[in-house]
Amino acid sequence: MDADLDAALAVFTAVRGRLFGIAYRMLGSASEAEDLVQDAWLRWQSTDRRVVLDPPAFLATTTTRLAINALQSARVRRETYIGPWLPEPVDTSADPTLGAERTEALGFAVLSMLERLTPTERAAYVLREAFDYEYAQIAEIVDCSQAAARQLVSRARKHLAGEARREVEPDEQRRLLTAFVAAARTGDLAQLERLFAEDVVSYSDGGGAVRASKFPVRSRETVAKFVRAFHTHFWEGVDVEEREVNGQPAMLLSKEGAVFAVLAIVASERGIDQVLWLMNPAKLGAVAGRAA
Repeated sequence: MDADLDAALAVFTAVRGRLFGIAYRMLGSASEAEDLVQDAWLRWQSTDRRVVLDPPAFLATTTTRLAINALQSARVRRETYIGPWLPEPVDTSADPTLGAERTEALGFAVLSMLERLTPTERAAYVLREAFDYEYAQIAEIVDCSQAAARQLVSRARKHLAGEARREVEPDEQRRLLTAFVAAARTGDLAQLERLFAEDVVSYSDGGGAVRASKFPVRSRETVAKFVRAFHTHFWEGVDVEEREVNGQPAMLLSKEGAVFAVLAIVASERGIDQVLWLMNPAKLGAVAGRAA
């Protein structure tokens, strides 16, 4: 490797975490984000770097624009996805902010809501809320005026604020998740109902690769009965390990040392609002590799 390429690699490596953080928040997929960051590296290699005045800004722009294009095609694929689509979980115990200034746009609830934004709205929101980019920088990256950039972020904020409930602190989320696992293991119907918000929804993402509910299960009584119905065979021989995933408490479920699911919840002061079963084997690589 020549000196020029060594220098290019050093610049890229210094910002790689940030590039992955942008790509992941845009796509909701760790594997697709890795591919996109690799594509950004290949483009950086072939760029005339002598004319690039601000390499980190150039790389962030390249990554964001690639992500906007990738998200448009990803949404076409998700229209034919079997069952509910959930974001691919990532282990954030070593990097709590995933390359960002803040943890924004990292939790499962927000990532799922971001799916309803346009790709450009999503990019503007991610760059502003997670990475604290100035509006002038956002405008340059997404190729619009500063006024338009402000409008994109404002629309995204309003859309998310209209759907979101105020989530509980991590300690309370951890308590509710631990209590849910205990009740789910024993099939304790009354305790499950006490933990749930009235309009709780259970989402199971198996992607057609494993046995999982292909439809969301809704309401306190129905979700409690659903969880109880499979408790005798589902939890047999299952080891449970707490892990920080997407900046929030989660449980890795494994059998004979192999992770087969990530279990997470979204909770507010009303109780557990969502139960998330991430079971598609293709989505577990970013957490399974670090299982104890």
